[in-house]
Amino acid sequence: MDAISQRHEAQARADRIGAFREELAALEREGALTLTDEQRRTLDQHLAQTLASLSRRFDLDLTPSQRRLSWGMRIVSALGGLAFCTALFFFVYRFWGLLAQPVQVALLTAVPLAALGATEFAARRERTLYFASLLSLVAFAAFVIDLNVLGVIFNLIPSPGAFLAWGLFGLALAYRYGLRLPLIAGLACLIVFLGAIVASSRGIYWANFPERPETLLPSGLILLAVPLVAPHRKLDLFPVVYRLGGLSILFLGLLILSVWEGASWLPVSAHWAEYIYQVLSFGAASLGIWVGIRRAMTGVVNLSAAFFVVSLYARLTEWWWSWMPKYLFFLLMGLIALALLAAFQRLRRRVGGAA
Repeated sequence: MDAISQRHEAQARADRIGAFREELAALEREGALTLTDEQRRTLDQHLAQTLASLSRRFDLDLTPSQRRLSWGMRIVSALGGLAFCTALFFFVYRFWGLLAQPVQVALLTAVPLAALGATEFAARRERTLYFASLLSLVAFAAFVIDLNVLGVIFNLIPSPGAFLAWGLFGLALAYRYGLRLPLIAGLACLIVFLGAIVASSRGIYWANFPERPETLLPSGLILLAVPLVAPHRKLDLFPVVYRLGGLSILFLGLLILSVWEGASWLPVSAHWAEYIYQVLSFGAASLGIWVGIRRAMTGVVNLSAAFFVVSLYARLTEWWWSWMPKYLFFLLMGLIALALLAAFQRLRRRVGGAA
């Protein structure tokens, strides 16, 4: 964990050095700052040595080209992991019935362990963790297929407990190697598990929990609370995943409840339940924008603002679409978009002035 945090800090320092060099060059061109030859030589030597030392230790991205390649490598890593997972699935589908049951059980035990060992080996040998990220997805998929196939072999009744096991395994991979993809996969499984438990507690078959969007709300609130309880100082990218994931789940549940009449468990009429969730949707979006601005969380502000606009358009469509001429409806939509842009721009200026 310490190595991952140190690499992030080293990359941030390298980025600051690059920005400092660009600003220094601009100041010199404008005549606002003039360094002597000795000062410039000493400064350049110090910065070059610092970058070289950081690059040797952490394999950093020091140029825009390297950053673009790194993004490409992350995408390739994710796609490669998905490709291996798909290959594993189709292998099981194609050849599984030809194998004896003891061989099946042995393979189901060996494949996740082998993928986990390969992930550990790659994480120890590679500082950027691209190969470890790919292999961790393979290990996660193998574990998912493992439990599924074992359930079929031994005629086990499907239950949400499998999602709990998958989620905990994904989180174990994520926290062991500092990887976000297993974290996202694990959290998705835990969201399904919690939704299924809430649905079961209300007398609904656990697999039908999406029919009741209120089952999503506890998961969203829990994810939002995790960064407050556990700051993740050594894994500074994980709180972003929790915050944005929690907001996404919470906003999705509120949006569905605000437009889907009869989907709520509230002890009021369907019309009043829909109205309550409409108010909660706008309140949650406004609160998200305010908190995001106060705490300088750009992703929270953007996601909350997008949800506010989507909720507003959903309400206006419900109120106006059926009776208003279509040209007038879209004209009003455009005018409202201009008003929202003006409001957000004014808010942006106020935030900039405060800063």
